[in-house]
Amino acid sequence: MSNRIPFAATWQKLLALLASQNSSMRSIQTRLIKQFSMCGAAALLLAGPAFAQLPTAQQVAAPIRIGWNVGNTMEAICGETAWGNPAITQQLITSVKAAGFNAIRIPAAWDCHANQQTQTIDPAWMARVKQVVDYAYSQNMYVVLNIHWDGGWLEEHPLYSYQTANNQKQRNYWTQIANTFRNYNERMLFAGTNEVHADYGTPTSEHNTVQQSYNQTFVNAVRATGGNNASRTLIVQTYNTNMQHGLNFFKMPTDSIANRLMVEVHFYDPYAYTLDPNGSCLYWGSPYPPQSACSWAQESYVDGLFSQVRSKWVNNGIPVIMGEYGVSLRSGMNRQSREYYLEYINRAARLNGIKTFYWDNGVADFALFNRSNGSVVDSGAIGAIKRGANLSRIITAARIK
Repeated sequence: MSNRIPFAATWQKLLALLASQNSSMRSIQTRLIKQFSMCGAAALLLAGPAFAQLPTAQQVAAPIRIGWNVGNTMEAICGETAWGNPAITQQLITSVKAAGFNAIRIPAAWDCHANQQTQTIDPAWMARVKQVVDYAYSQNMYVVLNIHWDGGWLEEHPLYSYQTANNQKQRNYWTQIANTFRNYNERMLFAGTNEVHADYGTPTSEHNTVQQSYNQTFVNAVRATGGNNASRTLIVQTYNTNMQHGLNFFKMPTDSIANRLMVEVHFYDPYAYTLDPNGSCLYWGSPYPPQSACSWAQESYVDGLFSQVRSKWVNNGIPVIMGEYGVSLRSGMNRQSREYYLEYINRAARLNGIKTFYWDNGVADFALFNRSNGSVVDSGAIGAIKRGANLSRIITAARIK
């Protein structure tokens, strides 16, 4: 026997029959329909909250102007201040937004904050991550939260011998993270991994297969938590977040819903200019040919590579974020050339539909803000980023003084 309420159509047919036999039954019909409506509404409430689908990845990406990384902090092993930066404050995030950034990427560590037997993340750590997310989310910023280097347990092991164990941990961690932010709207984005690589060479079939399995496990785990996560925009990475490897080898994971994935790449070319502490390349770009010692990756290279990224993903409805880029400021480097680089990269990215997130590690070589009080410490770099993000302006050598 079932206590299920009959279908509305059945009730309406019965009541119509009664009403046709006796007009006095009309008042009874009205009362019964009201009762049925109330019962139906109660049943829906008891079934739990209804979640409307969140916007598509393209709709989510469109309002993102420029992004900023709060680097070397939440991903520090093992504690927010372990690598020398102070704890993140609302004041800092407020200053970042006031400077023009409307998106923030929060690299995070999880493994050293988890019980290794149960793979349960420390609730106190999860609460702190949530607090930092809320600093930005409450100001209507877009937030990207990831599993970063995290001691290298996943990032440095795209190998068959680690695949099963790492995918189990990846699934367990992302299930907990996703459940914590299940009810957040589309401005909350998850990025499954960071720079997964076995080495810095061309990936083998094994490297690609395992790295992409980590992406698939991430997508499956988040979707399984339901709620807003069923339609949340998720960000998946190319091998080592390298653009060229992505163009050559990357395959999108399958998803239970269409148009809810973004691709993440990073950009630090040419290495001799952007990251090499001993590099002789201290100038970059066409305004500086006499001084430049950079042998490759000039403007034409940037334009060509970014155009390929646009053709492969952006033009096919898959947004792309440049999760990291920047230039480490070092002795002898020409600041004006550095600002020219930052402006050019942002302009080329915007022209090709790529969303940029500047890498700020809180240290003088990359820092845009004082981490203790939020004050701007590199207005030149911020100005260059913002100029590049403005499509109505064209970069010219004449503007480089």
